[in-house]
This record gives sequence, C-alpha cells and structure tokens, in this order.
Amino acid sequence: MRKQKIIGIVIIIVIVLAILGINNRNIFNDDEQVIQDKQQIKQENLTIDEKVDKIVESMSQTEKLGQMVMIGIQGTKVDDDSLYMLHQFHMGGVILFDRNMKSPEQVKQLTSDLQAQSNEKVPLFIGIDEEGGDVVRMAEKLTPPPSQKEIGATGDIEQAKTWAIKTAKSLKEMGINVNFAPVADVGSNDKRSYSTDTNTVIDFVRAATKGYQQENIIYSLKHFPGIGKGRVDSHVDSSSIDVTKEILMAEDIIPFKTIIDENGPNDYFILVSHLKYPALDEEYPASLSSKIMTDLLRNELGYKGIIITDDMEMGAVANHNDFRSIGVNAVKAGADIVLVCHEYEHQQEVYLGLLDAVNSGEISQERIDESVKRIIKVKLLHLYQ
Repeated sequence: MRKQKIIGIVIIIVIVLAILGINNRNIFNDDEQVIQDKQQIKQENLTIDEKVDKIVESMSQTEKLGQMVMIGIQGTKVDDDSLYMLHQFHMGGVILFDRNMKSPEQVKQLTSDLQAQSNEKVPLFIGIDEEGGDVVRMAEKLTPPPSQKEIGATGDIEQAKTWAIKTAKSLKEMGINVNFAPVADVGSNDKRSYSTDTNTVIDFVRAATKGYQQENIIYSLKHFPGIGKGRVDSHVDSSSIDVTKEILMAEDIIPFKTIIDENGPNDYFILVSHLKYPALDEEYPASLSSKIMTDLLRNELGYKGIIITDDMEMGAVANHNDFRSIGVNAVKAGADIVLVCHEYEHQQEVYLGLLDAVNSGEISQERIDESVKRIIKVKLLHLYQ
C-alpha cells in the first residue's frame, strides 16, 4: 500500500512537470553530465573553502536539507521508491544493509546507480556498518573482519590497521565510501570494543583510522560520548550512564579527543549515541543534546567535522519522540546529519520537519548552511577523485 502511494505521487509530479513544460533531467541517463560537473569543480582554481561556498550558494533549500538526512533503502536495485527519495527529497546519503546486498557485483552496480541519481554536483555518502564480528554485512560473500574485541585481544596494534585496510579495499571496490567504524567505546558488554582498557582502545582506534585514511575511506568514530558503560541496548529503549563528567572524560571520551587532536578535526564522522549522560545533560540523550554535541564535542573538544546521529528509529529515541520533531531537535542541538535507516515514511517525516522548521524560522538559514558546508567539504575531500 505504501509503495503504491509513493508511485502515485511520483506519477502526479511527472504529469505536473510535463504540463508546466519543465524540462526535468533524464534520471536514467545523466552519468556523463554528473562526471563532467564533478570534474569541473575539481579543476577550478579555488581553495577548498571557496569551492564549498560556491556549491552551497548554488543549492536550493530543499537540496541543502536533503544533504542533512541519510537514509536506508529497501531493495537490491534502484527502484521507484528510492528514486522518489533521491529526487524529491535530494537525500545526501544512503546506508546499506544485508537487505540491499546479495553479491559484490550486485552492490557495485547498486552504488553506481545510486550515484548516477544523486545531485549533479554532489555525490552521495554511501555507508555501511562493517565493524567486524557480529556487526558485518554480506558475511557469506565476503571475508568479514574479526570483532574488535578479538583484534584487541591479540595485543598487536598493527592488526587494527591491517583489518581496516582490508575492509576499506573491499568497500571501495563495491562503491561504498563511508564505514561506520571503528567503535571507540571502552569496555562494552559485547565484542564491539577493542578493550576494557582506555589506553588500549586509543591505540587500536588510532591504528584503524590510519588504515581507513590510507585507503581514502571515510571512517566514523562511535558512539560518542561512549556507550561502554551502558546496560540497555539503545535499539530497544533509552538508558542512562550515571557517572561523573570527570570519569567520562578520563575513561570514555578520551579516545574521541585523542583522534580529534591527532588526526585533525574535520574530515571524518563522529556518530553520537542515544544514551543519556546526566552528568553532561540531565534532560536529553546525547543525540538530542546541545550540551553534548555543541558545547562538549564542538566547543570543548574542538571537533569541526560531521556529527551524525545514530539511527533515529531506535527505540531509545523513537519510543519517546515523533519523527517530525526528532530531526529538528537533533539539528538544533548540533547534528549535521540525521540517520534514518529503514522506513521511507519516517525519512520523509524527518525531512519535512526540517523544512517546516526552516520555513518558520525555528532553525535559521545560517544553521543549515553551517552543516551543509561541513558535509560538502568532506565530500570534496574524499569523493571527487
């Protein structure tokens, strides 16, 4: 029923465009134009910031807002639903799951087709969770990395870099440019953390990021400000980490701070968790907290790159918020990209909530442009090859 409704809307839009005589671009045959546009930007004799400003100035409001939402799609091919999301809402990124992946060859075709449907001058972030262990995709077709716990247990820091390089090469071959890894949490209850020792986590995370940098894959440190002390899965519901700020800074936040200080503050992602940290913010979870995302991560730690939320359909936030307001509150608090992994209806609600908030003045144009410039800068640094 949902698919029929979406298809019906697409048909109406096409008819209206035809009646108005608007020459809508051919959405199936624009690969050559996309390549030409990207090459033109690459070759222009401008600084990176000047290129960013030029691109952002040329974007419509709807295109800007689309850059701030990353979505999941449902199939193994670019179908009517995903086309609608990319063209009507100008979504700036797609995250892939097992439901989208049947073979390396099929994924390569899918990512190529997705990029062909992106904004002419702005390629898509195409991401995946390929941490290792239990958090991998298409495990039967690829050689999945060991869990971070298993890598950490070897005591060989170079193993983290080696596996990051192997993973990055595999992802690049399939057209994936973002990996939501490494996990920078200390001592999580499952196998997702390198160690229960903070310094060990720092060493292994540092090595992993070097591997991703070597292969020009965008990495994402997660889950800021650290979920290692959490006891409830945020996929299910909310929970709190009730320790002092001093403990959080000394044990959980320092891996993030170290990478920010050492690797530079602006060309990777930091994914923010949905847990609550009363010592940092008594009211809101991290993904909706200006005290955590803006005051702490931006201002205190000096991070200048992209802040992305964890999936907004997780129970920790979805059980307590509606989707129209959830994206608005995340952006107001400091998020650059709102991640919505599964349902098209929820993705549209998040986007429309942002659009309403900008039109009403609840979110300023300056705030939107601030995030879009960060996003475009990372895309220019990594995706214009």
